[in-house]
Amino acid sequence: MPTGEGTHERARLPTTVPFPTTVPFVKDLHAAARALDAEDPLATYRERFVIADPDLVYFDGNSLGRLPVTTGQRLVEAVSREWGGELIRGWDRWIGLAREAGDVLATGVLGVDPGEVVLSDSTSVNLYKLAAAALDARPGRSVIVTDDDNFPTDRYVLAGLAETRGLTLRVVETDINQGLDPAHLRAALDPDVALVCLSHLAYRSGALVDLVAVTEAAHEVGALTLWDLCHSAGSVPVPLREAGADLAVGCTYKYLNAGPGAPAFLYVRADLQSRLRQPIWGWFGQRDQFAMGTDYDPVESVERFVVGTPPVLGGYAVLEGASITAAAGIGAIAAKGAALTSYAISLFDAWLAAEGFELATPREPERRGAHVTLYHPEAWRICQAMKAAGVVPDFRTPDRLRMGFAPLYTRFVDVHEGFARLREVMRSGGWTRFPAERGRVT
Repeated sequence: MPTGEGTHERARLPTTVPFPTTVPFVKDLHAAARALDAEDPLATYRERFVIADPDLVYFDGNSLGRLPVTTGQRLVEAVSREWGGELIRGWDRWIGLAREAGDVLATGVLGVDPGEVVLSDSTSVNLYKLAAAALDARPGRSVIVTDDDNFPTDRYVLAGLAETRGLTLRVVETDINQGLDPAHLRAALDPDVALVCLSHLAYRSGALVDLVAVTEAAHEVGALTLWDLCHSAGSVPVPLREAGADLAVGCTYKYLNAGPGAPAFLYVRADLQSRLRQPIWGWFGQRDQFAMGTDYDPVESVERFVVGTPPVLGGYAVLEGASITAAAGIGAIAAKGAALTSYAISLFDAWLAAEGFELATPREPERRGAHVTLYHPEAWRICQAMKAAGVVPDFRTPDRLRMGFAPLYTRFVDVHEGFARLREVMRSGGWTRFPAERGRVT
């Protein structure tokens, strides 16, 4: 199994799709699921993950991925042999871990060059660093553009930067089910725009933004682009190279399966690295850091966007998770994700549309990622009932059930079983036994 070491082929767009992208209604939908699983070229990857409860239907890999078997083994080794045995000498190995993991992400997941991605901090902190650097690189411009369905922390970070710098945050209206219309985005662009910051894949609906078209539109007015890849990295191809995208950030604990709180990554196009200076000047971005110089002199590489000591255990977990994705190939992963969501939509049409649900995700496979969202006015109570029935989705406002199908370990029979249990929850009225008051975690 991959261990995070060695080389990896660059991620490529799929040239063939091994699954149908629509699933015609058939009398035996379960038989259709078994047939699709039998054809699945990624079927053996499920064995690489810890499945502690085989009866649990897990539809939340788009929030927290499953634990890879090799990650536990690798962390035990890191704790007992490296930390326990080598002590401080372990830094001879750990010092380059953020760049090593970044290169696996770059070549095996994002399809960009080694040296353009590095592990660092959290997604929110990375977004702040790169947004601030981008604004500094466009002096005299006064506008940041985002959309009203961007992930909340992104909007908060951008609003904070706009307020402290006396800039304008221009928010484009978005259809929360169908995603951003590039024409609406173009209408918001002018020579005052310094930065366009959007999510590649909408966290709520799974709608996919045309990253190439948006980047082209931003560049036409001289703005830089900053993409949030949290829900797309590891689930669909990310055309950073094709678009000539400038900057990106993303987390590693969703489809990349690096574990809760795992470190995030950031991407800076190679030709921009020496021209941008981030706002948090830390010693891990310093040239000859152990010279302990009095003045800050950042390296010219992507490491200038690192701040402090990298998280070693989290870095090893990223290496393991990202290596599995790289081995499977993002093209095959995306093709299976499209087929899983198409199958789920077929089940929705056959079983759930009559139960008061509405589809809150684009129907076209090329316009969505690997999760499907359903609207229902009692979605919160239904979500709790599903969990009690052994199905784990999550709830997102307003009144939406979000179900993520991680292609590396989700089977078509899992989708069938999960939707069958949801149908039973609705037909039995079991959801009515659950309180309407929401918990802190949804």
